[in-house]
Amino acid sequence: MSLGGIALATDFALLIVAATVLSYVARLTKQPTIVAYVLTGVVVGPIGLEIVTEDQLIEIVSELGLGFLLFLLGIEMRFDDIREIARPVGAIAVGQAILQAIASTAVALLLGFTLFQSLMIALATTFGATPIIVKVLGDKDDLKSLYGKVDVGVLIFQDIYLVMALAILAVGTVDDVGEIAFSIGRVFLLMGAIGVVAYLASKYFLPALLRASAANKSTLFTVGIAWAFVFIFAAETLELSIEIGAFLAGLALAQLPYSTELKERMRPATNFFIAVFFASIALQMEVDQLLEYWQEAIAASVLLIVVNFFIVFSLFYSQRFDVETSFLGTISMLQVSEFSLVLGALAVDQGFIEEGILGFLSLMALITMPISTYYVIYNRQIYAAVEPLLQRLEREDTVEATPVEYEDHAVIVGYSRLTGELADVLESTVDEIVFVEHGAEYVEELQDAEHGFLFGNARHGDVRQEANVSGADVVVSAAERLDVNLRLVEDAPDALTVVVATTEDEATVLYESGADYVVVGRGLVGEELRELLERVDDREAFERRLAELNDRARDGSPREPDTAPGGESDV
Repeated sequence: MSLGGIALATDFALLIVAATVLSYVARLTKQPTIVAYVLTGVVVGPIGLEIVTEDQLIEIVSELGLGFLLFLLGIEMRFDDIREIARPVGAIAVGQAILQAIASTAVALLLGFTLFQSLMIALATTFGATPIIVKVLGDKDDLKSLYGKVDVGVLIFQDIYLVMALAILAVGTVDDVGEIAFSIGRVFLLMGAIGVVAYLASKYFLPALLRASAANKSTLFTVGIAWAFVFIFAAETLELSIEIGAFLAGLALAQLPYSTELKERMRPATNFFIAVFFASIALQMEVDQLLEYWQEAIAASVLLIVVNFFIVFSLFYSQRFDVETSFLGTISMLQVSEFSLVLGALAVDQGFIEEGILGFLSLMALITMPISTYYVIYNRQIYAAVEPLLQRLEREDTVEATPVEYEDHAVIVGYSRLTGELADVLESTVDEIVFVEHGAEYVEELQDAEHGFLFGNARHGDVRQEANVSGADVVVSAAERLDVNLRLVEDAPDALTVVVATTEDEATVLYESGADYVVVGRGLVGEELRELLERVDDREAFERRLAELNDRARDGSPREPDTAPGGESDV
């Protein structure tokens, strides 16, 4: 390897190591990893230690990082999530985009920026931090709440604006007005064409392709990456930005039952590319560029948090949400998004703004994102403190919370004829039953069944959240994996939990973690378990029988194996 190649590889390695260390620190302090990625570039780049420069390899990987950021954004965008509340969500999203843009422009002008700079700042600060908000709300189990659904819906609308803004900025600086209109029209026409192809593929091509590849983890990952690169290549060939192609590729996958599992399989690779992208933004700046408008960045952060709170709260309230929903939904939407850096970096590349404005946007993001993480985490405590002041705004006839997708339900992890029998037993006890299964051979059968179905691995938090494991009445797992069953037991402390263990030691661990009944070895649906579940609705009989079974299991008493055909799914 040449000296230049060694230096390039060394720089890249140092960047990744620094990003790993800072990401760990961010996790310990409950901060978004995106903040850690930006700080990585600050620490090792020209602003800090000056040990890494943006070389060719980092530039290429960071460009792919932008594409994969939009791909991840697209694969999160499931329109079914907001169908029931689309009208108020649309009103809030449109109103927020207009009023927040006006407020941001006014604040920027007040701070001394030119009109054009102010308009660019307003464009970059109109969007919510989708990955951060979704992650924090998911950790709080609030994605299925009314305010969580509304926030996600507003973010989906904002993400559509984002893609349009990226498409317009990608046109570049053009002097002639007619040429500008032609270029923008061409971009949107080509986007529409690629979007139609993506839609048709999601209906007639992708289901069969993903079903064939879903049984193998590596194959599903490879298919997902290949699908993203097909659209990236198509966008590049048509002289569109790669992020538009990547976004549409993710959007096509998002509407399929495989999307949650595919997203989890691809997350490590996408996080790698995204880390390099956000670090590379700071690598492009010098100290004077980052700090050129530091006072204005602090002032703008404070002013926009306050002004945007009143804007968003008023919009929520105008759609007849109750005060608590309006407050909780508002407080999640007040940070400057990481997408402000995406738009700012693209605007610098296209010559619309100078590096100093990108530094201003970077500082605003670094100020507001860490602060907002904490006030979203503690949003209910904050609401409790201000509730006496807001109660005068309470009114009747507010929008009621729609039921979560799964409620008063049982979750069965792993599908087979035997667990199918369990569903028959539980039908009289719970309102709904949802299967979690990642065996591709069962997808069509479960989609056509009367029970709910999620394709995915139960060890992934997103899958357990989507199944609402924490709100289930009964959780049964046929997974012969201790880590999966421990997570299920921990997520559902109030549910009846029945899980499998392969050894007596595993059974002991599961009992100590709170499992109600542990089946040691194969044979999940024995007569004793069937009898147990039939008595779930008779609490006293259930508790007596459960105590008997637990005593037998802990004492190692023999039990008859279940010899019925079928087997556990490799969950």
